[in-house]
Order: sequence, then structure tokens, then C-alpha cells
Amino acid sequence: FTDNKVVVNEDGSESVLCSRSDGFGLEMLRRTTNIKLLILSKEKNKVASKRAHKLGIECKLSIENKLEELSAWLAKHKISFSETAFVGNDLNDVECLKECGIGIVVADAHESVIPFADYKLKNRGGNHALRELTDLIIKNYE
Repeated sequence: FTDNKVVVNEDGSESVLCSRSDGFGLEMLRRTTNIKLLILSKEKNKVASKRAHKLGIECKLSIENKLEELSAWLAKHKISFSETAFVGNDLNDVECLKECGIGIVVADAHESVIPFADYKLKNRGGNHALRELTDLIIKNYE
């Protein structure tokens, strides 16, 4: 969702930049498919949950073990790992990238994570990478 940069205001509050294009792509994905979406974030700041709420996507914050959390969520929704795509960009995403049916990284993912991905997006995080992905999924959705 972001380029991994954060703006820290003098009062200590944080802000990030998000792509409206990514948001629109996710909205179109929700409207044209029955694909369930989840945001898993190690981030503790509520900015991620605010964005997720606006986009109508379930969000879990402060997640230390993403694989464990994802596994529970998939079981709840009766979805297998083989039916799951996971998008990541850093070391805390490796286990999910390896376990899911398709592991996807953004163009600027940390170099140590790229070998664990099945697909690398052309766009960088926060710079239309999710729109690139949603357009691909919608185009090929059965």
C-alpha cells in the first residue's frame, strides 16, 4: 500500500501516502470477483486500519507472526493456502510467500525476499503495484 516511508509530525503522529489508483483497483476487484481480501501488518499505527476501513477490507495490525494469523483467517473462511495469493515486500513476509499458492512481491521488495516470490510486480510499493495486480487478476478471473 505504501512506499515504506512515513511522515512523522512534531506531535509524534504518523502519516503515509497511498495510491488512489491502488484503492480503486481493489474496489473494482471486490465488485467483480468473490475474492476475499485481508491486510496483515506488523505496523501498530492505526493508519493502515483507517485505509482498510475506507476500502472495505479486513485488517489485522501488530501482527508478529503473519503465517500464524493468515492460517487462522484462511481456516475461518475455508480457504486453502494453495488458493491464496500473498503480496509482500520484506523479511516478515517470507513464510507466507513460501506457503501460499502464489507469492508476489512489489518491485522494490527487499532483495532477500525476492527469491521466495513466484511473481514480481513491475511497480514499486505505493506506486500502483496493487493496481497492477488487481488489473491482472480481473483480466484473468474466471
